Amino acid sequence: MSAAIPELVPQSEMFVNFRFGVFFFAGGVVPNTLDVRFKKVTGLSRTVKTTPLEEGGQNLYTQPLPSRVEYGNLVLERGMVASSPLRVDFDDAMSLFKFAPSNVLVTLFSEAYTPVSAWFFSRAYPVKWSIADLAAEPKELLIESLELAYARMQIMKV
Repeated sequence: MSAAIPELVPQSEMFVNFRFGVFFFAGGVVPNTLDVRFKKVTGLSRTVKTTPLEEGGQNLYTQPLPSRVEYGNLVLERGMVASSPLRVDFDDAMSLFKFAPSNVLVTLFSEAYTPVSAWFFSRAYPVKWSIADLAAEPKELLIESLELAYARMQIMKV
């Protein structure tokens, strides 16, 4: 008879990835209540970059020293909308080279729709906009992709 292997992480502490919200704060504080629905969020990443340190007389290896943290761009996908405050910000950045950085909060929700995790992006601004290919068949929702660079990402305690 084999013994049952205990769960290292209870299923009640694992979360699904489809209950999330994206919240923009114009000027850092005023919430944008229109641009909150997105199909997909990617780019939640950060990497510690290192600088090799060569030690005198040591030719077999170098010491990697942490030098800075780099962030991936935040990419948001949604069904294309004709007009919204976020779309205006992207148009101003891409057409007039006029940037108005804002803060962004991405929140993951539990099955009961209570926040379980959140990521705060400070001073985010548009760097890329694109839409999916236009095609007569099949009939699908036209998806636009909004890419943002930002100064810093912070995991929020909820």
